[in-house]
Amino acid sequence: MPDVQTLIMVFTAGALLGAGFFGGLWWTVRRGLASANPALWFFGGFVLRMGITLYGFYLAGGTEWQRWVACLAGFIVARIVVGRLTRTIPPIAEGARHAS
Repeated sequence: MPDVQTLIMVFTAGALLGAGFFGGLWWTVRRGLASANPALWFFGGFVLRMGITLYGFYLAGGTEWQRWVACLAGFIVARIVVGRLTRTIPPIAEGARHAS
């Protein structure tokens, strides 16, 4: 079983991988929607993000399942953080009212 320091380092690696993956997803969607060729952005971004993430998990996880779980936990935490940081509130049209 890996020691606590190793698990913290692997958790951090997972968080960095998650931040890169989901931050890259946000960036790719913004660029792709404004592009003349969005399919290239979406497919290329997917392949690049997935390749980096899988390789990072392979390096961080090694052969111990505890390290894989710690890396996945960091990845999920990063997904939540990036989701909250990149959330945009749609503007409310003037004169629009909520149902009450």
